Amino acid sequence: ASFTISLRKVDNTTVMIKLTPSVSSGCWIIIKNGIRSELKITPGENVTFTFTCSTPEKYFIMEIQKNIDCVSGPCPFGDVHLYPLGLPRLNRTYIWDVKASTKHGLELKFSTPWLRQIEPGEACPDSISYNVNSSIDKAMVNIGSFCRNGSVSRVKLLGGIVMSLHLPWHSPLTTSGFNIANRASIKRLCIIESVLKGESSITLMSPNYPLGFPEDELMTWQFVIPSNMRASVFFHSYSLSNCERKEERVEYYIPGSPSNPEVFKLSDSQPANIAGSFNMSLQGCDQDAQNPGVLRLLFQVIVQHPQVDENVTHLVDLSKERNMTVTIHLEGWPSHMPLMSEPMCLICKDPRTCDRVLTLASGAVYRISFLCKDLSRLRITAEKGIGCMDIRWCQRKTYSLSVPKAIIQLPIQLHKFTWKLLATDLISVEITSPFLKLQQNVPEQRCNTSYSYSIVSATPETELNVGVFCPGGSIEKIQMRNNITISLKTFGKGFINESIRQDLKMSFVPHIKDECTFTVSPNPKAKVYLQTPNWRYGLPPYVSISWFIIVPSKQTARLGFSNDRMGIACETGRAYINIKEETLGAEETVRREDEPLPQPRNMYHNFWVNISNCKPVAITQLTLQFWVTFADKQIDLGIILAVVAGAGVLTAIGLTVCCVKKKKKKTQNPMVGVYDANVNTQMPGKKGLFRKGRQNNESHVYAVIDDAVVYGHLLKESNGSVAPEVDVYRPFDGPIGSLPPSPPPFSFRKDIKRSSNTEEEPPSLMDTDQDTYTFAHQKSGQLEDNGDADEKDKRDPIMPLLENKEQDGLVE
Repeated sequence: ASFTISLRKVDNTTVMIKLTPSVSSGCWIIIKNGIRSELKITPGENVTFTFTCSTPEKYFIMEIQKNIDCVSGPCPFGDVHLYPLGLPRLNRTYIWDVKASTKHGLELKFSTPWLRQIEPGEACPDSISYNVNSSIDKAMVNIGSFCRNGSVSRVKLLGGIVMSLHLPWHSPLTTSGFNIANRASIKRLCIIESVLKGESSITLMSPNYPLGFPEDELMTWQFVIPSNMRASVFFHSYSLSNCERKEERVEYYIPGSPSNPEVFKLSDSQPANIAGSFNMSLQGCDQDAQNPGVLRLLFQVIVQHPQVDENVTHLVDLSKERNMTVTIHLEGWPSHMPLMSEPMCLICKDPRTCDRVLTLASGAVYRISFLCKDLSRLRITAEKGIGCMDIRWCQRKTYSLSVPKAIIQLPIQLHKFTWKLLATDLISVEITSPFLKLQQNVPEQRCNTSYSYSIVSATPETELNVGVFCPGGSIEKIQMRNNITISLKTFGKGFINESIRQDLKMSFVPHIKDECTFTVSPNPKAKVYLQTPNWRYGLPPYVSISWFIIVPSKQTARLGFSNDRMGIACETGRAYINIKEETLGAEETVRREDEPLPQPRNMYHNFWVNISNCKPVAITQLTLQFWVTFADKQIDLGIILAVVAGAGVLTAIGLTVCCVKKKKKKTQNPMVGVYDANVNTQMPGKKGLFRKGRQNNESHVYAVIDDAVVYGHLLKESNGSVAPEVDVYRPFDGPIGSLPPSPPPFSFRKDIKRSSNTEEEPPSLMDTDQDTYTFAHQKSGQLEDNGDADEKDKRDPIMPLLENKEQDGLVE
């Protein structure tokens, strides 16, 4: 098919047909003078041509440029037509280059459905796009690119305009969709008018975006909004230039506002909940010539119906809180941000300050409201810090780890509340739940409550995930050594009711030996499962964990492990499991990593379970789980008979002792107690109280009354002589402490250095008095030689304490 293009000279229009960039030549243009790869038709020419291929749209594009001079003559205002007619079906661009004086303004008015601004590189759904440029003193400023079906109704510019329309080869469009009008000078770069009807959203950009806004320029956006609607402005992306003079800012003119214009920095939260129409202006500055920087802005305007509870405010009293922040946000924040097209949920801390995310700091009282149809999309995340740098000021304080009522009473679901507990190396943290107690979340014992606690113990070098816990279990106390993070996470709406019973508390305590110690007081009717921390990655090297399990007096506990072995191989040191009852003479059960774990066993008293890790080889990790059940104690009939028989034997011995003692009183002469003047009679005490050391005095030598006076009837042998005991070791029978059993020493255990500034306590008497006390008894010959006191003084320093007559009187 042949095409004829005839251009009138007065139209000042040029047509250019050329090959599409980056497309190889597979088609040619044939005119009467020959074959060409491109064709230019100037004003006043009439050209007929054909293509050598049947699909020229694959190879050629066409530009139609019309020059309009509004400086030297009158402007052809009114509708802009697509001229000339009868063009071949090629991808084409219409360009209108309008020259005008900067003393006047030109207006581009678009017909419905108006335009929508798009980011550079974004394509329009129908492939039809507009581009608006401003020409001032030969400098071109890209006002923006637009698609059809939007809210931009007019663009007013200062000086000349370069307007382009891009149409695909198959577009049936026959009109330009805009007209040009003359206006008075607008005294700014441009004015973009947007008409927003009903609930809607629009995204706009500063000229030259993402390049810089012209230096020291001013532009305005006019928003036409029904008075019964509410508009909010959000800046999504911006940057600032380096100003030498003036300051970059945004100004708002809001009808009815007492402070027009309202000036904001680009970094401020922009106005929200604006009733009806308003104007917004962007002002640049004089930039640094050496380092100008870039001023650019991408923002969004959202129009909504007034909410039913728009005027309902919620009091959030954080005046008595310290080191706490409360953030109200959309679900999924911050990893997921809602699309600009999604319905907007706004949180307002005053009628004009609203945002998708609102953060409240402690120490103040807030009155907030919501512009959101569905409050279930909103969540609350809060964080509170508690610290202790000196145990003397913190040790006696107890802190409640419960969510404040000011947060619970809001009509928003709490997502997470985090407590960060910070202390020095010599201070540990104790967490208690005296009434509800805590249950460890394990596969055999899942939490089914509306909230749970995640506990993490962290140092700059390592992080120990202690586990996930929920209320209603057996753990009433957890002691941990390092900085602790406790995160309460909710599941569903049931937390509002269950939060009333929160009883989690914490306090700072002196440094503990183990990394973590649990105190477990199980329900006698329940089976309790417990597992080592850091379950997913295994217990860190050289970490020791202890559990203290309380056994009721009328119950018997049964302890068992879920696996047969530890399942690790040690590269350095040894891993141990220690089990010991807290009772006198209890044996300690110890197992290494290369030994089988203990078989299920009965425990009759409170007991300790300690697990200490080595440095495992790379492919193995220490993860252990054990369980505890309870049953009533059973009384054995054999034990009852043994007790009765034992009582009978003791009764018989008691009667025998009484009879023998009465008989001996009549037949045996009493012994005389003597006093040795050369013996130090000061009571033994702690080291440092004696003037002389134990090796230099005789404080450990005693003269005593002969045992035969009291015990002779029990110890006397057949020949009547008495054989007293000398230097007999007696095991310690006193009470034992409440510390966990110490694992055997590691031959190659990593040396963990810890500093301590605590003063050394004076050693106890048991630690200092290690010498054996020696008891001196009188010889039998001395008992017979009481008459010659003077002679006895020469032989032995022992002197009688009483005269014979006094002794007789006492005996009688």
